[in-house]
Amino acid sequence: MTTMREQVLTALFAAIEDIGGGATILRNEVLPERIPAAGMVILRDGQPGEPEMTLSPLRYHWMHRAEVEIFVQSGTGRDAAFDRLAAAIGSVIDADRTLGGLCDWIENDAPEPSDLAVPGAPAIKAAVIMLTLHYVSTDPLA
Repeated sequence: MTTMREQVLTALFAAIEDIGGGATILRNEVLPERIPAAGMVILRDGQPGEPEMTLSPLRYHWMHRAEVEIFVQSGTGRDAAFDRLAAAIGSVIDADRTLGGLCDWIENDAPEPSDLAVPGAPAIKAAVIMLTLHYVSTDPLA
């Protein structure tokens, strides 16, 4: 039996995989040594935090913080490629903020880009987009 947490994260990953554009999409993987020319996105499961509870029936209301990391390293057009990836992720989230009814709502923060220096190679433009996944489960382990 799959937990609600895993169902939500799997559905989120599946949605992000559909952004297209040739970017590599991973979940909970170590950042590889090379960034593909089209960029890379890594979904990190994050932290479910402390749930609020309601009684009768007992329900756990989660505000789970997941992270979507974006990396682009190509030389020319790097900023535009980064912007396309960030906008594509925003569009996917905006298209279905309930992940087909699994979530009550998904909130996203704006990315805060930074440049990561790489000796002997073009800098990597990177950012983390924080997502708050609001969902309900019947048990902290369910």
